[in-house]
Amino acid sequence: MFFYFLCQTTNSPRGYSLQRNNIMALQKKGILLVNLGTPDEPTWNGLRRYLNQFLTDRRVIDIPWLFRNMLFKGIVVPIRSRKVSKLYEELWIDEGSPLKVYGQRIADGVQEILGDEYHVELAMRYQNPSIESAIDRLRESHVSEIVVFPLFPQYASATTGSVFEEVMDIMKKKEQIPSMRFINSYYDNPAVIKLYAEKARQYALEDYDHYIFSFHGVPKRYLKKENNYCKCDGVCCQTIVLANQFCYSAQCHQSAYLIADELGLPRDKMTVSYQSRFGPEEWIQPYTDKVIEENLEKGNKNLLVFSPAFVADCLETTIEIGVEYMEEFVEGGGEKLHLVESLNDDPRWMKAIAEMVA
Repeated sequence: MFFYFLCQTTNSPRGYSLQRNNIMALQKKGILLVNLGTPDEPTWNGLRRYLNQFLTDRRVIDIPWLFRNMLFKGIVVPIRSRKVSKLYEELWIDEGSPLKVYGQRIADGVQEILGDEYHVELAMRYQNPSIESAIDRLRESHVSEIVVFPLFPQYASATTGSVFEEVMDIMKKKEQIPSMRFINSYYDNPAVIKLYAEKARQYALEDYDHYIFSFHGVPKRYLKKENNYCKCDGVCCQTIVLANQFCYSAQCHQSAYLIADELGLPRDKMTVSYQSRFGPEEWIQPYTDKVIEENLEKGNKNLLVFSPAFVADCLETTIEIGVEYMEEFVEGGGEKLHLVESLNDDPRWMKAIAEMVA
């Protein structure tokens, strides 16, 4: 009789509902935070491994596979690794690469905010911890859903697009695939905008002659590949419309304008520009180093630079802007060029991520 009662309870709609509720109560959601990547060590070998993986990604360099591998693995990477490794030595801190250190602190902080119902993992698109190893750890926790959160506020094919492609390439080899959710961008997220503005308020804003919003550059051709709307003339990207909602430059402009509006900065005293270009191809303009030169020619000797494409200070912010551009500016007759720090491991940034993924 007891056996009969047990079977009836388990197989009844109510019994099934109780079982499902119990399973759902035990389920976790997985959060995969992904940044671009960093070498494991600031050495020639460390940089060689990192750059080989980075510069042979078709979304980063879109020339034919064979030529891409021969050119970069055979010529560019061996030469560039020695120079860049010295820059990483300047950047390195006691705990390791700042990008990875801040990233892990963010992951730990988001985990604490979200609690035991979530499992948060940090990954790098290039090098370690790898996306595949992070996904494996999430799957071992039996998560019911994976939310992929790239640590890039603006969408670009070479960053967010590459992360999404890598995740899908890994998942398509799995027999069991949980629900997946991809966060495309958050260039206009109010909490993120306010936080960038708060970072800037640490400076006496009225003391600066001009404000530069410097974003990582991309070749101009890349913006036009999938969007005929983009003219890359510095005008079409100043407003977000349906046709350009995924345009990297348009999203960059909107981030800059929203931060400037939050701070009350006049549009005629700010410039949106792009840095970190390489190779002979034309990249989106204006270039940050040229904008700095032009400001010197105009007599603007006090500049404040924002880097809203980066959520953690790294080679492009700390060294390229904070050291190289600053030294060139002072040598040219400038007085001060200050860099607004990135979000890094700010608890408010952790809270913003937790709200977006949850």
